[in-house]
Amino acid sequence: MDPKLTALAALIASVLVSNIHEVAAQTSSPPSTATRPATTPPAQTSAPNTSPPATATQTTGESKQDPTVKKMNEDEKQKVDTKGK
Repeated sequence: MDPKLTALAALIASVLVSNIHEVAAQTSSPPSTATRPATTPPAQTSAPNTSPPATATQTTGESKQDPTVKKMNEDEKQKVDTKGK
């Protein structure tokens, strides 16, 4: 068989298959109604927190700051207050 004829036959076949896919895509109808969000939120899927609520006197776990670090922070804060950034 002639290579040019084979290439032409393959090209024609691919065009026909492509046209069939386009027609199939155009003839499919859109959904009849739009979907709407649920009127009620979905049920909770995570486990609820069983620990008691925090109180005003409860600490956050922060430890006492090292005196050297505290002094360095205060010095830097004073520099920013007087000279700006």
